[in-house]
Amino acid sequence: MTRLAHVTIVGAGAMGCLFAARIATAGRQVMLVDSDTARVAALARDGVTVRDEQGEHHARVSACLAGDAPPTDLVILFTKGMHSEAAIRSVAHLAAGDTLALTLQNGLGNAEAIAGVFAADRILIGATDWPADLTGPTSVSTHGAGTIKLGAFADAPDAALRAVADLLAAAGLAASVDPTVRTAIWEKVAFNAALNTLAALTGLRVGQMNVAATRRIASAVVREAVETAAGEGVAVDPAAIEARIDHALAHHLHHKASMLQDREAGRRTEIESINGAIERIARAQGRDVPVTATLADLVRLVEAPAAIGD
Repeated sequence: MTRLAHVTIVGAGAMGCLFAARIATAGRQVMLVDSDTARVAALARDGVTVRDEQGEHHARVSACLAGDAPPTDLVILFTKGMHSEAAIRSVAHLAAGDTLALTLQNGLGNAEAIAGVFAADRILIGATDWPADLTGPTSVSTHGAGTIKLGAFADAPDAALRAVADLLAAAGLAASVDPTVRTAIWEKVAFNAALNTLAALTGLRVGQMNVAATRRIASAVVREAVETAAGEGVAVDPAAIEARIDHALAHHLHHKASMLQDREAGRRTEIESINGAIERIARAQGRDVPVTATLADLVRLVEAPAAIGD
């Protein structure tokens, strides 16, 4: 298996920049791909600066537009879910040979979008809880630590999984191969379907939602998501998600959920990859998810001006 010396990250948002900096610092050649020509120029010129508890760190990276991306060993997709299909098609020329593709994005359906371009046995899936916030065109902040759980979308070779896990672990990103990765993905989707949507609709930071009403709504969403996951053959423990929600409400006092940040910036949210995806999958199973679907409709309603603007 290749050493994965060349890594291409599609999407120069907070997570893309954080991973690019960490992987570059670990000695791999990193290319950041973005559709914003000004961001591309700034990243190519200045690299990425990461601020964490240990201070400020600078990493040199390359950057380009999608059509200019050179051959690579690994593509990591880090766009928002509604852009996955267009983003992966924009780098379809990278799918030749043994190139691997990895999604660590929020939501459901991202791997399926990649499968429109990459062979299924070259696609890896995963979930991560690394925190990251953009603080400027070429800077990102992160606080605390996270982990990454990896698995195969279809029948990716074990050697490929181990190589990607080793690469990310060497970059200090605490990655491991997990045969129950689909459970981790559904747990994150359920968590986001509960809290992200409520934050987007109320305008509240996470700590401000630490009330009984939040828990009642969140519990209903979790129950619907767990039942939908079970219909897809994925076992998910609702108690684990409830505990994660309780921890966030109690400790992430000032955190502003990404869906709320999107709303405030007038951007489209990831609602279709999260609540909307649960709703569609449940409908295909012949079941109703009324609370999840209602939250999805409310977010669609409040973001309608942004969607029309697109």
